[in-house]
Formats: sequence, C-alpha cells, structure tokens
Amino acid sequence: MTEEHKTEGHEEIKENVVESESTPGEKLVKASQEGVKKKTERKRTAKIKVSRDEWGKVLEKAQKADEYFDQLLRLKAEFDNYRKRMNREREEFAKYAAEELICEILTVVDHLENAISASGKSEDYKVLVEGVEITRKEALRILCQWGLEEIKAIGEKFDPEKHEAIECIDCGEEEGKIVEELRKGYCLKGKLIRPSIVKVAGRNKNG
Repeated sequence: MTEEHKTEGHEEIKENVVESESTPGEKLVKASQEGVKKKTERKRTAKIKVSRDEWGKVLEKAQKADEYFDQLLRLKAEFDNYRKRMNREREEFAKYAAEELICEILTVVDHLENAISASGKSEDYKVLVEGVEITRKEALRILCQWGLEEIKAIGEKFDPEKHEAIECIDCGEEEGKIVEELRKGYCLKGKLIRPSIVKVAGRNKNG
C-alpha cells in the first residue's frame, strides 16, 4: 500500500469518527443552519416582478415623501427663526420692562422736590405736610395701577398667610383679632410681596 492510499484512508476514518461523535441535536442545528443559509441565498437572487402601474405608484409616493420632507425642513427653519425672534423680544422686554414704571415714579420725585422747595420758602410746615401727603397718594395711585394691593389689617382676623404678628395684647378684644398695624403689607397681582406687621389681641402670658 502506497503512502497516498494510507493518507486517504486515514482521512476517511477521521471524518467518520467526527460524524459519529456529533449528537442528534447538533446534527439538527447544523441542518437548520444550512437550510436557512440556502433560503437566504435564494431570496437574495430572486427578482421581484412589479407592474408598470405599481411602479408608478411607488414613484408617486416617493415624490410625495420628498415634498413632505422639504415642507418639514421649511417649517423647522421658520420655527427656529420665530424662536430666535421671540428670544430677542423677550430680552428687550426684560431690559426695558421698568421704563414705564420709572417714568411714572419720576412724577413722585417731582412732587417731593416741589414740597422741599416750598418748605424752604415758607416756615409753615403745614405746606410741607400737605406736599408729602400729595406725594404719598400719587405714589400709591401709580403702584395700584401696576397691580399693587394693600392688605387689610386692623379689625381683621389674623391670617398667617398675610400678617406677621410680633406681639399679643390682652385688651379685651376677640382673640386673634388685629388691633394695631406697625407696617402695611402688600400683594402684587394677588401674590404676597410683603406681610403686614401687626399686634394681635390675645391672652397675656404673664397674667
């Protein structure tokens, strides 16, 4: 026997040994893999037949898709421009929002200057007091136009949301009733910006 025949025989024996060592499950998996591979190759090489009408519809839908995409891009660009413009306007508004209020407050400053000037020309302090009172009313009028609201205190029931009590007074009044206001409180368009500082009727702890 030649060397070549010995080699071939050895290879045949090796293949048979490997095949005999494979389990039925492994053989099934291998067969399935080969089947899937063949189907995939057939699908790749298969040609899809499309009629002229169907192809025309496909082209029409593709054209519509391109048109919608272009519209979307234009809308996005318009929205970006709108957003930038709104940001600029908001910045401008924030920068000059107090301009109108400042112009109105300047009238209060004018009243104060007139009162000071009048008090320098006359020794009658009644003129100064009247000037200060006019200025106070003008300032409150302007602030009320901007949404300022005065919080009611004296005679009202104490409300911790609006009032800040610093003392309880045993004065014979109903307990919890506000009997004295030390500093006025204000709301701005319904939002508390400064509570009233008050004294409230109550029992004297030392009594």
